[in-house]
Amino acid sequence: MRRLRQAVSILASAAVAVALAAPASAADAHADTQAVLNGYQAHAGPGAAVYAGNASGSWHLSTGSATITGAARPLGPDEHFRIASQTKTFTAAVVLQLVDEGKVALDAPIERYLPGLVDGNGYDGNRITVRQLLQHTAGIPAPDVVAWAQKAAGLVKPDGSIGLHDLVQVGLRNFPPASAPGTSVLYSNLGYLINGLLIEQVTGMSVGDAITTRIIDRLGLAQTSFPRAGDRSLPAPYLPGYRGVRAGPFFFWTETTSAPVISEPSIESSAGAIVSTLTDMSTFYRALLDGKVVSPAALAEMRRTIQVPVHDPAYVGLGLGLQAITLSCGGEAWFHNGLAASGYTSWTAATDDGRYASMMTNAWEETSIRPSPLDVIDSALCGSRQ
Repeated sequence: MRRLRQAVSILASAAVAVALAAPASAADAHADTQAVLNGYQAHAGPGAAVYAGNASGSWHLSTGSATITGAARPLGPDEHFRIASQTKTFTAAVVLQLVDEGKVALDAPIERYLPGLVDGNGYDGNRITVRQLLQHTAGIPAPDVVAWAQKAAGLVKPDGSIGLHDLVQVGLRNFPPASAPGTSVLYSNLGYLINGLLIEQVTGMSVGDAITTRIIDRLGLAQTSFPRAGDRSLPAPYLPGYRGVRAGPFFFWTETTSAPVISEPSIESSAGAIVSTLTDMSTFYRALLDGKVVSPAALAEMRRTIQVPVHDPAYVGLGLGLQAITLSCGGEAWFHNGLAASGYTSWTAATDDGRYASMMTNAWEETSIRPSPLDVIDSALCGSRQ
């Protein structure tokens, strides 16, 4: 663990100060979005990209560089990266499929499906519902991944992985409830790992296999995968992930694509393990809103939002694996974002009228600096409407 912290804190010896032009046709047709993307990348990762479109077709913009070594190159829409918490939309969708099949009830206590798991240390599985786990209102805390990994160190296998059940037990045993169930919103990866165990218990297969069979394969998402435990590699072609610091107008980067712990898929699992691309993520969100993943009734439940105290006035609320924002051109978009500790920040959003946008930067980037990822998404969905 000490080595991990040192590795993440080391400054890279080179800074990227290059902005590659997008293909002329896309950049010219969507100059407004290109400008927002450029502004975002100026404080984000080495590079940034957006893939967007509507029923008439799609387009792609890139700025900066996909790598800090060798010749600078644009970020492609079909290059793999870790989508992190966008995985939660897949997980929630599988739970809602089980609701459609009559195998799970949203307002039933989790104790019904996972008896004895959420119990002790202040927890009572009879008071926590499936809906609350999906909507981050179960009172489950959000422990830091490194602190969590330290608590689970004795259960880590030689390949660096840990079993999902073991990981959840360690989390519940060492981190007590943050609030009473149903009283507040607390975004929790631990809660979504419990959702993963729910899927495993009901389907009789691993959560990765369930998501793959029920969504990835069914939709033909050939560039999307749920990595096996212990496999910290990314399929080719892939975008390297970076973490770093700003020094005046420059960034200094360390590549963390496959760093121990923070890139281990079994630690993220049903909360954040999936690997995908901008094109596949757009396809998934379009299919979800088009009713190709869950029933209309289940989709309505996913879109039943509660308000969350955030500073951005565009934010509407939090649903079940989905969130909503108001667009500057009117109407709403449904989205989820992902912050991968191994060096990726991404968003995907779609609208009911068929517009879609997926964006990413190849670094961990969590600030309030504008332009923000939301600004990029809004411009792609609004400013570049055809």
